[in-house]
Amino acid sequence: MSAPPFPFILARPEDTVIPDSLTQIQYDTVYNMFSLVIASQLFTAVFIIISLKRVLPRYRQAMTVAAIVCAIAAYHYFRIFDSFRAAFVTEALGGQGDYVQVAGASFNEGYRYVDWLLTVPLLLLELIAVLALARKVQTSLLYRLIPASALMIILGYPGELSADNGVRGLFGLLSTIPFAYILYVLFVELTKSLDRQPKSVRRTISQLRLLLLLTWGVYPIAYLLPMLGIDGSDAWVGKQIGYSVADILAKALYGLIIYRIARMKSFADDPAFARLELSVDEADEMAASTRASTK
Repeated sequence: MSAPPFPFILARPEDTVIPDSLTQIQYDTVYNMFSLVIASQLFTAVFIIISLKRVLPRYRQAMTVAAIVCAIAAYHYFRIFDSFRAAFVTEALGGQGDYVQVAGASFNEGYRYVDWLLTVPLLLLELIAVLALARKVQTSLLYRLIPASALMIILGYPGELSADNGVRGLFGLLSTIPFAYILYVLFVELTKSLDRQPKSVRRTISQLRLLLLLTWGVYPIAYLLPMLGIDGSDAWVGKQIGYSVADILAKALYGLIIYRIARMKSFADDPAFARLELSVDEADEMAASTRASTK
């Protein structure tokens, strides 16, 4: 296994909780999930980059960050995918049979945590950027949330590698503290910001709070699967599915919602831009809604 990209990643094959074998169905399920994540992240990044000119310049920073998040995720899932294919092979004729772990090789879970260490702070940055809050508020949020997000990922990693449920539970609990703090701050600040946002986006921003709670809540559930008495290989496969689905929702879908918010705020800020992008009736309706929200 190649040297880890960050010094705190010290995983060795014998330390990680990787099943010795996977059935054909398990292997195909994980293989297809990783392929789905790569496609979702890659093409969402392409779409967002192509769509940059469809929002006002003040919101393009949030869009650019959203594209970078998806691109980083796509890259790391390519590495995860290659690690998975190298770790499990089958000697059955035609490739139909159980897949066994290659001697001296192991699936590298570190790629996923490096991905999160980079993308979770950026997810928070893109949300703060699209809200266009006062500079002082933005700075305060970033100083509070970025260190908390890094701490959350770093604390979760040792538990991810451990075959001891006690160790896994301890580090999972420690990681939950900054996780809960991040959600609390986001809910409070998003609620405060609603009255300062155009009426047309208030419902979407409110729904974004729920999306954050639901999608980020999938990660600890997947993390806990090996502790629930599920068969080793089933728990590992379920964990990979859970992480993959959560990454699609928390990055690709999240990025598309950020794009929608940026578009709607662009229309509300600049009626002339709205007339260029929308039909006459839609632009007039948007203008009327904006006037009503400012009264």
